[in-house]
Order: sequence, then C-alpha cells, then structure tokens
Amino acid sequence: MTDEIVVLGEDVWKIYGSGETQVTALHSVSVAIRRGEMVAVMGPSGSGKTTFLNCLSGLDAISKGRVELEGQDIHAMDDRAKSAFRAKRTGFVFQSYNLLPVLTAVENVEMPLLVSGVPVREARKRAQAMLEDLGLGDRATHRPSELSGGQQQRVSIARALVSHPAIVWADEPTGNLDEESAAQVTGILRRLNHDLQQTIVVVTHSPDMAALCDRTLQMHDGHVVT
Repeated sequence: MTDEIVVLGEDVWKIYGSGETQVTALHSVSVAIRRGEMVAVMGPSGSGKTTFLNCLSGLDAISKGRVELEGQDIHAMDDRAKSAFRAKRTGFVFQSYNLLPVLTAVENVEMPLLVSGVPVREARKRAQAMLEDLGLGDRATHRPSELSGGQQQRVSIARALVSHPAIVWADEPTGNLDEESAAQVTGILRRLNHDLQQTIVVVTHSPDMAALCDRTLQMHDGHVVT
C-alpha cells in the first residue's frame, strides 16, 4: 500500500426525489482510498452501502460533491467519456455475478478488453491466463449455467481484473455463496490484493471478509461513521 490516492470523494451527497418525498441516501461523505488498500464497507441494510459504491465508482450520478478517480473528476465527464474511463480503470464484482448466459467463461472475461479496443487475439490470451490464475482454466469454454456459484463468481472476479484496473468494487461478492465457496472467494480477493497490490473496496455483511481487509468503513443512515 502507498500514500497515492486512487479514489477521493469530497462532500458527496445522493438525494432521491424532492419535497416531501425527498430521501437523502448519502450525507456529505468524504473518503480517500489509497493504492493497494483493501477496504470493507459495512453497515445494516439500508445504511447506504451500495449507494456509496455506486456513487464513488461512477455507476450512479451524485447530487452534490466531487469524486476523483486517479485525479480525474468522473462526474464532470459526459456519459460516454465516463463509461469509457470506467471500463478501462475500474472493475466490478456483484453478488449476482452478472455474467452473460450465452457466452462462455472466457468470452465473459474478455468482454471488457474488447470493449476497450484490445485486439481479439490478445484479449483471448489475457482472459484465458486470468481464468487459469483463478483455477478455472479447464472451465473456460463452459457457460455460466454449467458452473457452480463459486465458479461463476471467480469468472466475475477474472472479468473485473483482466484489464488491470486501478480499483475493483465488489458488492456483497459472497452473498449468494455457500460457506466453502465464500471462503474461497474471500481468499482469492485477499491474495490478489496482496500479490498484485490490487486496490479493492468491498461492500459486505461478512465479518470474515472484513477481518481480512486493511480497514473498515462503517455506514449508518447514509453517513460514514468510522
């Protein structure tokens, strides 16, 4: 871990609706994520954890404030520029895997590379190598329906990492997994953080996951309280 800041959020607000129906999901959140950190975001249901992830990663617009990724104000970009920048510099792992069912594992993993303009042959080589690193080399031609939940999540992790992003955002990555698969995925994320110095922010309810992280941000009612 270095002192270099990858993501900087300053006075970030997210407000839904207006008037009597207005709901403030994030209240003046300020946070800095440094390169090489693995950070857990915890809190009760409805505390704003996923909103935090969506707003800090650029998936969702913010109402007020500023979010920088590697010094770039992502919310000042137009939608096309933001999408292109996010595709190159961020990776996402979701609870529901979000794999395309008609594509094989290796085709799912290479998709971000192809979108970013990497040549087809190079994209396939890098995707295959990433699957092999995660113990799925022999499952590369299998579709998601032919894989277990734990295997699907490892494909999702491979897809998130294949473009060597500045940061990986993981939203309850073990939420749909049995205990054994959850432990495997948790270990993989920590290994990748340790071995590759991959910056990771993980929203989780799992004390085991949080215990492996460098620090934990606790959320309550849209506030970061620690």
